[in-house]
Amino acid sequence: MDRHIKALEILHEGTVIPAIPLVLNKERKFNEQGQRTLIRYYLHAGVGGLAIGVHTTQFEIRDPKIGLFEPLLKIAAEEIDAFEKNNDKVIVRIAGACGPVAQAVLESKTAQDLGYDAVLLSPGGLNNLSENEMIERTKYVAALMPVIGFYLQPAVGGRRFSFDYWKAIADLENVVAFKAAPFDRYMTLDLVRGCAFSDRSDKVALYTGNDDNIVIDLLTKYEFTVNNKLVSKRFVGGLLGHWSVWTHNVVSMFEILKSHREEIHIPSYLFTLAEQVTDCNGAFFDVRNNYKGCIAGIHEVLRRQGLMEGIWCLNPRETLSPGQKEEIDRVCKAYAHLNDNDFVRRNIDKWKQER
Repeated sequence: MDRHIKALEILHEGTVIPAIPLVLNKERKFNEQGQRTLIRYYLHAGVGGLAIGVHTTQFEIRDPKIGLFEPLLKIAAEEIDAFEKNNDKVIVRIAGACGPVAQAVLESKTAQDLGYDAVLLSPGGLNNLSENEMIERTKYVAALMPVIGFYLQPAVGGRRFSFDYWKAIADLENVVAFKAAPFDRYMTLDLVRGCAFSDRSDKVALYTGNDDNIVIDLLTKYEFTVNNKLVSKRFVGGLLGHWSVWTHNVVSMFEILKSHREEIHIPSYLFTLAEQVTDCNGAFFDVRNNYKGCIAGIHEVLRRQGLMEGIWCLNPRETLSPGQKEEIDRVCKAYAHLNDNDFVRRNIDKWKQER
C-alpha cells in the first residue's frame, strides 16, 4: 500500500501526534543533533505522527534571516524515513502552513516536495480576512495536498469562527481532519457540529488541540440529528503541544482512553486523570500569564529530562514567566506518575548516538 494512503488511514483512525519543539543552543542557534535526538524520542515513544513547523516549533522559523522552516521539515522527514525503514511502521507527517494564500501554498508545496502527508493550516494573523476569504484560502491549499483545518485559540492569535464556516471547510474535498484548539467549549461545539452537518462528516477526523481538556475530549461522544438521522462524532486523537512532553506515557494513556470510551460506565479514575493532566498543562503552558511562557514551559520540562540543554527560544523575550518554574516544580512533584523519566533515562544515550 502507498505510504501516503496508509498515513491518511492512520490519521483517520486516530493517533498521538505531538507538536515538535525547536531545539537551540545557548547562542540561540539551531542545534541539529539535539533536534534529531528529540525527534527520535518521540518516534521511539510510540507516536503515530509528528507535526513540524507549527506554533510549538516557533513561527519565527519562517523569518528569512532565520530560514529554518524547510531545514526542519527535511530533518524530521529524514528521521521518520529511517524509523519507518527500521520498524516497518508508517508515521503521519504533518507540516504547519500559515500566512496569506501565497505563503500558505508555498509552504504546502515545500511540505509536499519533502513527502509530508498533510498540512495543518493555521488561521493565525489573518483576522482581517472574512470567513469566505478564509474558505477560499483553504481551497487553494487543499488543491495541492490534504488539509487539517485548525481552530486556534484567540490567546495566541486565533479568532472565533461560525458553525457555517466549519461546515463549509468540512465540505471541501481534501480536507481530511480538524484540530480543535480554541480552549473553549462553545467554540469547540461549533466545530464539531459543523463537521457533523457536512455531507463529508465521515471523511473528516477530529483531533483535540484543547490542551485544557484533553482527556474529556477523547472520552466524549457528540451526537446530532442531521436530516432526521443521528450522526455521531468523536475526537479520535490529539495533535497537541502538551503531548510533546512525557510522550511515552501519553501513548499509554491514549490506549487506555480508547479502550474505555465506548463503555456505558467510564471508570471514575479517568476523570481524576483528566484534571491532573489539565493541572500540568496550566503550569507548562503558563495559563496564569495568558500563555506567555507556553513554549518555554515545554522546553523546561524537556530540559529537566535531558532532552534539551536549555529553554532558549528564537525570541529572547520568550522565557518562563515569574512563578512559572515554581508551578512546574509543583505539578512535577504532584503528578510524578505521569512522567516518562525512566523511559528517557534508559534510552537517551542511544537516541544521541544513532546515525
